Formats: sequence, C-alpha cells, structure tokens
Amino acid sequence: MSFRPAGFRPAVVMFAQALVFALSATTAMAQDTQQKPATPVAATSTAPPAVAASTAPKPVAPVAEAAVKPGNAAAGQAKAVVCGACHGVDGNSAVAQFPKLAGQSENYIVRQLNNFKSGKRQNPIMLGMATPLSEQDMHDIGAYFASKASLPGIADQALVAHGEKLFRRGDVASGVPACMACHSIDGRGNPGAAYPQLAGQHAQYIEATLKAWHDGTTWGNDAQAQIMPSIAGKLDAGDIAALASYIEGLHSTDSSPAAAAP
Repeated sequence: MSFRPAGFRPAVVMFAQALVFALSATTAMAQDTQQKPATPVAATSTAPPAVAASTAPKPVAPVAEAAVKPGNAAAGQAKAVVCGACHGVDGNSAVAQFPKLAGQSENYIVRQLNNFKSGKRQNPIMLGMATPLSEQDMHDIGAYFASKASLPGIADQALVAHGEKLFRRGDVASGVPACMACHSIDGRGNPGAAYPQLAGQHAQYIEATLKAWHDGTTWGNDAQAQIMPSIAGKLDAGDIAALASYIEGLHSTDSSPAAAAP
C-alpha cells in the first residue's frame, strides 16, 4: 500500500518552475551587467577651483590725500604754542640765538620746516619739532607767524656805516650783491620770490648763520639753497658783523607784516 499525501505533486512542480525562472532571471541580469560598458569616471583636476566673480577680491583704490589749503592763522596759533618756548608766543624771540619768526612769510616758514623734516637743514631740536607736522600744519603755523609784526632791535652805531653800504650797494670788488636786491630796501623780504624778511632779526642769529654759510653749510642742493652760501663765502668776519648789526636795527615806519604776493 503506497502513501501519497494529497496535493504534493502540484506543489513540487510549482516550486521547480519558480526555481527555474529565478535562475533564468539571475543569469540574464549577470549577462546584461557584463555587456553594459562601465560609466567613465571624471578625471580629478589638480587645478584650484575657479573663484566666482562675485567673491573675487577687488582692487583697492588709493586713498586720495587731502589737498593742502592756504594757512589758517587761527588754527596755526594753537599749533604754534610749542614754538613759543624758543621763538616767542608772537614770534619775537627773547633769546638772540633763536630767530624771530614774526612777520616772516608763510611760504618761507613752510620751506624751512620741510628742510628740517627732511634733514636738508641740520638741527636736532627742529628735526624733532618738524617731523610730526603735516604740510597743512606747517602752512597754518606759517600763517600765524606771518600775521605778527616783528619788533626792531638796535644796531651798533660803530658798524652801521659799513653794514649799510653792504646792504644797499654791496661790494662790487668782492662780487657781493646788495642785500636789498632780494630782501627789499627795508629788509622785509620778497614773499613771492621766497626771499625771507631780515629786518629786526637778532644780530647774533644773523652772524651765526652767515658764518655757517661762509664755512660751507647749505640747506639743500637746489639753486635757491645755493645762493647765500656762495655770497657769504665772499664776506670776511668784519663784513658779517657789520651786516648782522645793521640788519637788527633795520625797520620801516610801517610795522605791519609784509603782505604775501598772490
């Protein structure tokens, strides 16, 4: 007697058919994978990524310097407070070794401050004073002192005749031109041509400066800076002393500062 459970054969047949179908599908998928070309991989670039235009650094425009304006005497008064220790609060120094600045032209003061700052004119004290000044500071200080009147000194009567001759006529034989040709008949200078005021200046300061020029000191290498050393080199000690004394006592009836040329 045989034993066969009900429905066994149909189940086996169905399982076999499913197994065959699965194997066929797996084979077909494998063949399809082998036949399909591999997707190419993009080459890795060693170049740095391009920077977006919006994030690229933009060139920085240079900052324009503020234009220098003509000196302001009111502003210069505050800036010149420290100058008063040597040159006097109004530019009339009480100590003869320090020059008077009262009545001196603005442009001449600016020129000399720049000479000190650059080292063309050697003076340790003035180098320290001029170094922190801007061009506008210099013009303001110059305008302040230019607005003040220089007080005249007293000349040595024994030297007046010789000093007056040199100042007004020069010395043709020695090749010395008259001082008034550049510094004007009353010694108030010529602001337009940058010739400084001399009238009333301390004789001690004038004498020391002329001797320094005579011995080869210069305040630069431009043509203007070479004028006085070439002239002072033709003066002897007597000429220098007489000129310095005469200049200290030189003054005009008009004590107001000379007007600067436009």
